Amino acid sequence: MTTTIPAPRTPRRLRGRTNTELYAWMFMRASGVLLLILVFTHLFVNLMTGDGINALDFGFVAGKWADPVWQVWDLLMLWLAMLHGTNGLRTIINDYAERDQLRLWLKVGLYTATTITIVLGTLVIFTFDPCPPDAAADLLPSFCSVP
Repeated sequence: MTTTIPAPRTPRRLRGRTNTELYAWMFMRASGVLLLILVFTHLFVNLMTGDGINALDFGFVAGKWADPVWQVWDLLMLWLAMLHGTNGLRTIINDYAERDQLRLWLKVGLYTATTITIVLGTLVIFTFDPCPPDAAADLLPSFCSVP
């Protein structure tokens, strides 16, 4: 006796009306390739250049985020990773949540969590103070002036 598992399904209201799923599919491929480049370059710079993992501390991050290039780099990684993962989870929810009400609430939770994470991550990247006034002098990056 063989057991058959029903194939994943897409809700009827999404079939055939728009190209949304095609655009989501293309976004997944493009963002996946771009994320590979961004993440592996990030890992190479952080772990292979300089003193490697021993150099990763507050001063290292502060020095990187003092440069707008690294702020935009990390912002792009954050946004692409969150949108890529959200799109994947949205697809899973569409395929496996059978009741419309459940599908709606799962997506509301997913989009809420994604929005909060993107907003907070963006705020951290752009409001990060590399020279906090109460920090110990030995933890501060070299470009901070110690009073």
